[in-house]
Amino acid sequence: MARTPSTMLPLGTTAPSFELFDPGTSTTVSLDQVAGNSPLLVMFICNHCPYVIHVMAELGALEKDYSARGLALVAINSNDIENYPQDGPKEMVKLHKEEGWGFPFLLDEDQSVAHAYRAACTPDFYLFNGERELVYRGQLDGSRPHNDVPVTGVDLRAAIEGVFSGDEAPGEQRPSLGCNIKWKDGNEPEYFPRK
Repeated sequence: MARTPSTMLPLGTTAPSFELFDPGTSTTVSLDQVAGNSPLLVMFICNHCPYVIHVMAELGALEKDYSARGLALVAINSNDIENYPQDGPKEMVKLHKEEGWGFPFLLDEDQSVAHAYRAACTPDFYLFNGERELVYRGQLDGSRPHNDVPVTGVDLRAAIEGVFSGDEAPGEQRPSLGCNIKWKDGNEPEYFPRK
């Protein structure tokens, strides 16, 4: 497990489009289907990462608190599922059901969507306004496994509230920190931080 920070994609970036497989419904889901004209939260997660497990309940709480207000949510798994079968489609479906998520949990099998978003870690969060402009990227909050800071989602929640109220993007945005995305051999992107 490598502690890896977000790359902090430039604010104002237009949400990269995608069409990804949804193992739960055996269909392909696009960005347009997920978001429409709504603000959108894109979350790069996976099943086995301890950083994701640490905040799992808050992901469902975000959906509960904001989907009725018009926030669209989608989770994307970009890990190499051949070498990390615990993140494979069957396990994704199982997790989705266990957590009771209403948002789709999609598989980025060729990792092209992770490349497009410059995703580096799990969890990695990207919040777009209704015009699909990036207004926040970075951490959920300051909680990490074993640091005794409670999981509240305070940073991301403040940004979401700002989108709904029409406020400017938060000035100080801290990178998320988590396990590195498990890249396929030869697929590690140029932006990925190297030791």
